[in-house]
Amino acid sequence: MQYMKQRRLSRENCSSFTKFIFLGIIDNTENKVILSTMFLLAYLINLLSKLGMITLIRMDLQLHTPMYFFLSHFSFCDFFYSTTTGPKMLVDLFAKIKSISFCGCALQFLVFCIFADSECLLLAVMAYDWYKAISSPLLYAVSMSSGVCSLLMAGVYLVGMTDALIHTTLAFCLCFCGSNVISHFFCYLPPLFLLSCFDIQVSELVVFIVFCFIELSTISGVLVFFCYIILSVLKIHSAEGRFKAFSTCTVHVTAMVISQGTLLFMNFRPSSSYSLDQDKMTSLFYTLVILLLNPLIYSLQNKDIKEAL
Repeated sequence: MQYMKQRRLSRENCSSFTKFIFLGIIDNTENKVILSTMFLLAYLINLLSKLGMITLIRMDLQLHTPMYFFLSHFSFCDFFYSTTTGPKMLVDLFAKIKSISFCGCALQFLVFCIFADSECLLLAVMAYDWYKAISSPLLYAVSMSSGVCSLLMAGVYLVGMTDALIHTTLAFCLCFCGSNVISHFFCYLPPLFLLSCFDIQVSELVVFIVFCFIELSTISGVLVFFCYIILSVLKIHSAEGRFKAFSTCTVHVTAMVISQGTLLFMNFRPSSSYSLDQDKMTSLFYTLVILLLNPLIYSLQNKDIKEAL
C-alpha cells in the first residue's frame, strides 16, 4: 500500500513533456565539421550499399534463392534502423537546440527496436537456411520454399514488433519529472530511465528478460545450427566444397560476433562501469560502423554477388 501511495504521488507530480532535448555527441565546435563529414560519408555509404544490395537481389534472377532473400531483408533492417537515428544525429550536430517531440521520440525508439531485434533473429534464420542447404541439398528447394521463407520472415518481424512494443510501452509510460534532457543522441532506454521519478526496477527487469530472450534465441540458434553444419561439412569429400562451406560459415559467424558482441557489451556491462559517454560511443559504433561492415562482410567474398554486379 505504501508503495502504491508513493507511486500515485509521483504520478501526480509528473511533468507533461511535449518534447525532449538531446545533449548530442560532442560540444566541441572545432571537431563538428570533421565528425559530421565522417558520419555523413558513413551514413551515405550505408544507405547506398543497403539499397544497392536490395535492388541487386531483386533484379538478378540468379539471386532469387532463400539465402539472398534473407540477405535482402538483412539489408532492409540495416537500412531502416540506421535511417532512424542517422539523419537526426547529423542535423543535431549543428543545431542549437537538439529537440524531438514526445511522440517522435517514441516512434524513433519503436522503429529502432523493431529492426534491431528483427536483424538479431534473422541471423539465426540465416544459419538455419544454410544448415538446410548443407545437410539436405536434394530436399533444399522443398524445405526452404518461398512460402516457408515468407513465414520465417513474418515470424521474425512479429517477434521484433512485439519486443519493440514492450520496450516502448515500458519506456514512455514512465512518469517523467524535472529535466527533459536526454544524455544521448537518440531516444534510448538507459537515458530515458534516468529521467523517471519513481522506482524502475520492474521495468528494467522486464526489459532484461525480453532482451535475454532475443539474444539467447539468436546466439543459441546460430551455434546449434553451425554445429550441425560443421558435422555435415566434414562429410563432404571434395576439398573445394568443404572450403566453400567453411568460408560461408566464417562470414556468418563474423557478422554475428561483431553485431551481437557490441549489443552484449552495451546491455550486460556491470553497473559500476556504466558511463553515458561510453554508451553513446558504443551506440554510435553499432549504428554506423557495424552497419558499414555488414555489406562488406557478406558481399566481398561472395562470388554470386560479384557476378551479379
